[in-house]
Amino acid sequence: MSETGGVDRAGRAPAGSPAVTADERWPPGVARVLAPNPSPLTLEGTNTYLVEGWVVDPGPNDDQHLARVVARAGSRARGIVLTHSHPDHADAAEPLAAALGGVPVVAPREGEQVGPFVAVATPGHALDHVCLFWQDVCFCGDLVAGRGSVLIPPERGALIAYLRSLERVRSLEPRVLCPGHGPPIWNPSRKLDEYIAHRLKREEMLLAALAEGLREKPALLDRAWFDVPPQLRPVAELNLRAHLWKLAEEGRLPADVDPADY
Repeated sequence: MSETGGVDRAGRAPAGSPAVTADERWPPGVARVLAPNPSPLTLEGTNTYLVEGWVVDPGPNDDQHLARVVARAGSRARGIVLTHSHPDHADAAEPLAAALGGVPVVAPREGEQVGPFVAVATPGHALDHVCLFWQDVCFCGDLVAGRGSVLIPPERGALIAYLRSLERVRSLEPRVLCPGHGPPIWNPSRKLDEYIAHRLKREEMLLAALAEGLREKPALLDRAWFDVPPQLRPVAELNLRAHLWKLAEEGRLPADVDPADY
């Protein structure tokens, strides 16, 4: 079920919304508007943020969502900045910019300063993915989700890049992660460690299955992604191929296994 009202700057839910726990409160100065696009991949929906007049990840091109963001941003709007170009984060950028009077839309690169943010390149989930640091607050897009894990594309280099991105953000020691989906993460180091360990555990189970001679996709998924619910099985298949590409690049894949076959 999706929320429809977001929370205010103090973290208070609007009337009729579920209670907000302390761990779900956003940092001071950060307002969140939740897009009405819930799904198994987007959780309750995409988080659109407003910080110092800037809109972070305007979300899907949905009239209801656009109206709510415009109402929250008002005449203080200065610009729109993207963590990456996936539609659930970026499709509303141009129509929202027009609705806000022609403010700029920026897809920043490594080290670029945009308004109050500094961009840190974090490829993996997407080639153009960046995290946006505002003081010690990190708007992390789809690097990390508030709950569960994220999709890594089944491409050469994607998973290796993703793991490096997790390590890089961890080294920067943010106080809190504001993800593209789900609640804020107030223990970033622990969460990032869990994400890295989670991927490496999947890899360990996949290698064990391959060592036993398993080769068929369903059998490999049953061994290494046994705990994935049925509705997320297609996502697990993509992550399987991402892991196979990583192992191939590292020279750890059996000679008779080609990631392109999966």
